[in-house]
Parts: sequence; structure tokens; C-alpha cells
Amino acid sequence: MQPTAAHNAKMAKMTVATVYPLYLAKLERKGRTKAELDQVIEWLTGFGVIEIERLLAEGVTFELFFQRAKLNPNAHLITGLICGYRIEEIENPLTRNVRYLDKLVDELAKGRKMEKVLRS
Repeated sequence: MQPTAAHNAKMAKMTVATVYPLYLAKLERKGRTKAELDQVIEWLTGFGVIEIERLLAEGVTFELFFQRAKLNPNAHLITGLICGYRIEEIENPLTRNVRYLDKLVDELAKGRKMEKVLRS
């Protein structure tokens, strides 16, 4: 199943600051920490904690967030289903990157070890 053009546009316009607290709440409910969330984001995007906080305060969209990111060369190893989409089949690069992040957060929430989540 491929995301529609409308879905891709919605993903591009969504701000990271609106989704970050949802990621954090999901992880904290499962006994994970903000530091672990930030570690996953840093692995995927190259943004350190200070830069993540600055981008959240700026209210950047996912489009701008991933334009500024230096995507991890091993991001392509993130595969599987998330929100009904097979990640490796998503053609739109931005939507695929957002789903990479969703998948990493989901794996953390399910109790997967950090070294497995980070594909190391």
C-alpha cells in the first residue's frame, strides 16, 4: 500500500513539535526515557539534544526537519510495517523518513534493545 499525495503533503506540513510529545508519552508509558528518544532521533538524523530542542522550539515541519538532517547511512535497514505501510516500499522520501522515525519509536516502546533499534 502506498501513501497518497494528500497523505504525503500532510506529513510534510506536520510539525515535529506536535509529534515529539506523543512519541515521548508512548515511550514513558512503556518505561523508556526522553534520553532514549533523543538517542534514536540523533542516530537517524544526526541532530544532538541541543539541536533537537532548538528545532522543536522553532516549530519546524517534518519537511524542513529532514531537509536539515544527515540521514544515517543505515536507515535503509529499517524495514517492516508501520501504520499499515511497508516502509521499504514507500516511494516518497520524506514520508519514508517520517515512517523510519515512527518505526524506531515503536520498536523502543515494544522493549527492543537499543543496539537492535539502532541497527548496530
